[in-house]
Amino acid sequence: MAFYTFATPADNVHELLAQHDFRALKGTLQNWPAPELARFIAELPEAQFLVLFRLLPLAQAAAVFGYLAPAAQNQLLGHLTPEQVTDVLNDMAPDDRTGLFQRLPAAFVKTQVERLSPDERRVTLELMGFPHDSVGRLMTPDYIAIGEDWTVEQVLDYIRRHGASAETVTMLYVVDAQGVLLDDVHIREFLVAPLTARVAAVRNNIFVCLGALQSQESALADFRRHQRVALPVTNTAGVLLGIVTLDDILALGERENTREMQKLGGSEALDEPYLEIPLLKMVKKRAGWLVVLFLGEMFTATAMGFFEGEIEKAVVLALFVPLVISSGGNAGSQATSLIIRAMSLGEVTVGRWWQVMRRELLAGLALGAILGIVGTIRIALWQGLHLRDYGPHWVPLALAVGFALVGIVLWGSLAGSMLPLLLKKVGFDPATSSAPFVATLVDVTGLVIYFSVAYLFLHGTML
Repeated sequence: MAFYTFATPADNVHELLAQHDFRALKGTLQNWPAPELARFIAELPEAQFLVLFRLLPLAQAAAVFGYLAPAAQNQLLGHLTPEQVTDVLNDMAPDDRTGLFQRLPAAFVKTQVERLSPDERRVTLELMGFPHDSVGRLMTPDYIAIGEDWTVEQVLDYIRRHGASAETVTMLYVVDAQGVLLDDVHIREFLVAPLTARVAAVRNNIFVCLGALQSQESALADFRRHQRVALPVTNTAGVLLGIVTLDDILALGERENTREMQKLGGSEALDEPYLEIPLLKMVKKRAGWLVVLFLGEMFTATAMGFFEGEIEKAVVLALFVPLVISSGGNAGSQATSLIIRAMSLGEVTVGRWWQVMRRELLAGLALGAILGIVGTIRIALWQGLHLRDYGPHWVPLALAVGFALVGIVLWGSLAGSMLPLLLKKVGFDPATSSAPFVATLVDVTGLVIYFSVAYLFLHGTML
């Protein structure tokens, strides 16, 4: 049986680089989609990375630059001439350029904005004039706007002439003489309509739009809800200012998810890739929460000291402290993670706190009962198999541990679910109620529950 191997574009590039065949390299690179090419060249050694980028035509170089990671973009900016930087920035999509400027030092940005062409400078200043976390920073002014009195034939001719410079031609935007948005229409409606039909007869007057000052977080929710590839952006008067496309929203969603996951782990959001953030800066972002959690755990020691007399009388109680406390912390961490994610997806709001509490009350009781039964059986089993002698009062001890688990897991579930809602209500980020923070809170209160239940069951016998 014969086997055939085929050279990949990457193989060709490595071979041509070794041969210094730059003419052939240009032809090979031009056939690559910008996202794949950006991923490929960013993994090359710096010298080869710079060589390949300089071989790209200007339009392709600008597109590839927009897909590079921040560290790779900074690396390129440090090696390109000022003229090359200006050419790339002028040819970048306006929303990508604005996103890049948000990450660069203010003095550098000021210089680069002054070097842009008049049209690109005007667009950049308009976009950067919006609040940092607003939809206005995400939008691009490159879209297809049409009049409602146009014919389908005029629309298609207009797309042929101007579609190459638009961010997308999937959605077309109907505006009046003042630029007020009247409708958004999918291009397929024009592809199947008669050429003589008017836009007014094709549109359905049903559309969704974003406000330029609207938060990016709410825009993310709108994209999820309406499942569009692009949404128009208007000002308070309804004038169409630009559009936000799905690729920008996906990038935003990835950043938001990353920030949430980092906060849930008990750290400030890094805002930079893990391997690229300075070590001292990462330590600062992690140290704050660790100190807070450490101070919180000190209350656990205080609570243990408060029950020192009970522990001296029944040392066996100390054996189950890690068991019951970790169960409450785990239950709280589960609830916190579920609620924060549900809030980010719009499934849970502060106004529905009672529904959340009711569900977690029932869930906490069920989960606590399950763990309580397992804990009770475990003590009885060890006693029956003579693996451990818990003394003559092992039955009330087993019941104390079982019922304590019910109370602690119930409390952990309620605390873990209510804390994110409470923080949201008072204006804080719910993700700051990280799983370690909830676990620390439940540790302290769980000890009180455990020893209180133990006293009820063991009073007069072991205590």
